Amino acid sequence: MAEAADFQGMSPSPARRWLRRSGVLLAGVPLLTGLLQLPLGTSAYAAERTAVADATGSSTVDVSLDSLTPSVPTTGDTVTVSGTVTNNGKQAVTDAHVGIRVGPSLTSLSAIDSAAKRTEFQPGIDASEVGGSYVAKFSELAVGVSQPFSISVPVDDLDLGADGVYQLAVSLTGRTAAQPWDQILGIQRTFLPWQPDAADTKTKTTYLWPLISTVHLTAETGSDAQQTPVFENDDLAAEISPGGRLDQLVSLGSDLDVTWVLDPDLLASVDAMTRSYRIQDGDTTTAGKNQAIAKQWLAKLETTVKDKEVVALPFADPDLASLAHNGTNITGSLSHLKDATDVAASTVDTVLHVTPNTDFAWPADGALDPSIVKVATSAGADKVIARSDSLRETGGLSYTPSAARPIGGGTTAVVADARLSTDFQGDMTEADNSTLAVQEFLAQSLAINLQEPQKQRSIVIAPQRVPSASQAETMAQALTALRDGNWSESQGLSAASKAKPDPGATTKVPAESAYPSSLRKQELPQSAFEWIRDTQTSLDNFKVILTDQSRVVTPFGRAMDRGMSTSWRSRTAPAAAFRTSVSSYLNDLTGLVKLIEKSDAQLSGRSATIPVTVQNNLVQGVDHLVLRLTSEQPTRLKIGDGPYDEQRIAVAGEHSQSVKFTTSTKANGPVKVVAQLYTEDGQKYGAPVTFEVKVTEITSTVMLVIGGGFLLLVLAGYRMYTQRKRATARQAEEDAREAESASEDGAGDGAVAVETEDSPAEDSQDRPAGESGTESGADDPEHPSDLTPDTAPESTGPSGTGERVDR
Repeated sequence: MAEAADFQGMSPSPARRWLRRSGVLLAGVPLLTGLLQLPLGTSAYAAERTAVADATGSSTVDVSLDSLTPSVPTTGDTVTVSGTVTNNGKQAVTDAHVGIRVGPSLTSLSAIDSAAKRTEFQPGIDASEVGGSYVAKFSELAVGVSQPFSISVPVDDLDLGADGVYQLAVSLTGRTAAQPWDQILGIQRTFLPWQPDAADTKTKTTYLWPLISTVHLTAETGSDAQQTPVFENDDLAAEISPGGRLDQLVSLGSDLDVTWVLDPDLLASVDAMTRSYRIQDGDTTTAGKNQAIAKQWLAKLETTVKDKEVVALPFADPDLASLAHNGTNITGSLSHLKDATDVAASTVDTVLHVTPNTDFAWPADGALDPSIVKVATSAGADKVIARSDSLRETGGLSYTPSAARPIGGGTTAVVADARLSTDFQGDMTEADNSTLAVQEFLAQSLAINLQEPQKQRSIVIAPQRVPSASQAETMAQALTALRDGNWSESQGLSAASKAKPDPGATTKVPAESAYPSSLRKQELPQSAFEWIRDTQTSLDNFKVILTDQSRVVTPFGRAMDRGMSTSWRSRTAPAAAFRTSVSSYLNDLTGLVKLIEKSDAQLSGRSATIPVTVQNNLVQGVDHLVLRLTSEQPTRLKIGDGPYDEQRIAVAGEHSQSVKFTTSTKANGPVKVVAQLYTEDGQKYGAPVTFEVKVTEITSTVMLVIGGGFLLLVLAGYRMYTQRKRATARQAEEDAREAESASEDGAGDGAVAVETEDSPAEDSQDRPAGESGTESGADDPEHPSDLTPDTAPESTGPSGTGERVDR
């Protein structure tokens, strides 16, 4: 009544004033006694803080809040808080107990932020203990020892008032030998959302569930017909195995009403694992053995997303901000983004048999500037997922507006709430961190609904791209609790993007200068996009000679997409290694079609042919190649009818082919000749082969000498012919005379013929001068006057220096 009189402006009676003063004095005696025990000039609160500092030098007892159930209590529930306390001080703690403190409701998001940052007990701000039987007692806490606790309190005994977010703290009170009185030695804070009845207007909440990984596939494929893919390592198998990160994401997401955001490259990689695949192992590869795991994971994912909304990012999740800031001035970069977008839908449909939405672009951390928006929409997307810490509110709104914002050019920015999107980025392997994250997420969600409880709003939450297994588990716990709450209902991303924009929400995209420097440091450098340009040029020159271009166009095209993946952010060395491996492999392939090196050649005569060999070590045939042979001194050596000649080349797989070029000479001396392959459009292919042709021209003097020698041979042959003819005639004449003489002797009286002295003389006169008395037969030894041949017999030994050419 006295207080009522004071509030009403009435003066209390003298008796009442005496009673009040006496009560104050009596109440102050214990406090005065305590103050007399303290050093002069030290308050009780300062003494309490000094005692804590003396005990440990920092925090005395660490209070860990490992679970709070239910996360969203309602009327009639019992709230159970469990955790551990650990004495980090230098002295044992005695007469200790853990109690629960429930403070007043927090009326704004900024108030929640402030409460979450406080780490020390603050009298007057932190509420008093619920007390009574709702404590956990410890006779002693030894140094360095942890002990568990669990306290259950009926929600009715927490004295929660109107709907709102209440600060809930768990504190440990105890004594030390140095400070033998009760003091707060440790405290942990969290939040208790209180909405026992269904809200009149619920917030429509969209949660993105990202299924994204890092790059795993290389550009290398086997030479077999199936083009067996090669993986950098077997890490993907670990992620999709039971209990792995990606396996848990699918399992957890199957029970949630979320929008699935997929990287088609992940699906393509796992799909490749369902068949024969290999894994890089140094300079060799080994066979992959996880086909069954890959099939099982894809089957589970297909079942899970069958009736859910699926958003497909461009293939390999390209880094839009890096492309906007470092790649737009590099020829062909934007065309690769378009290709990555085009292949996204077909990949998801082929692997999962669902039709995805490809209208959304998602730059890293939802950070926007005009150049990012331009790049994001250049490939066909008309919606960009942003975040509220990038597209900040400038209109002084007292509430969180809906996510959809028109930002011009027919583009919609879907602005995710930054607080809710970043709640689970920490280390969620610790139960304490996980519990605090869940409760803070729920508190923020309820606070958003209470800002304008009669205004329908759509809120989007875009968590980190690659959540860990523990982070995913914590996210699932939070979403399950949110579903059990009375202030939120789920909604798909497409519906959120079509919601009526709030007229007071900002629609101005921040300038490029406002882009966070921390994110800019993570971007891919310009050299990454120059690599894409150079690789594409090499690929274009290579593919035109192939009979089956798809064997290189597809794997290298996808490899270039992977080269600008968002997953390379802050991973400079692995990104550079990936680009180098792709380039090396492409160079190795193009080098399998080449010219065989030639040794120097010798050419004698006015014309000859020079062979050049093309080798194809690819498994497929090559065509549309032109081989050009060029003389660097056409006045001395002409190729064909001029300084060079060309011939079209087609070589079967794993074969070689030699091509002959006709040459003609005009002067003696060495001439350099260059053989070079070209594509049909005139681009050089491979390295040239240079060799030297030594020309020895046959002059007129040499021809006269050769002609004279030939004439002598003809004359010698004619003389041998006449000699043999005369000898045959004389022999016939002698045979006739002998026959006649024998006839006469047989007819006479037996006289004997006697050779006269004149006979030899006669015979000698009939012989040509210079002949001996004995005739030479056809098989007799050659006459000493006959000419010898001017060429040696053909040798079977090695030729002389230089390559002999065909004449």
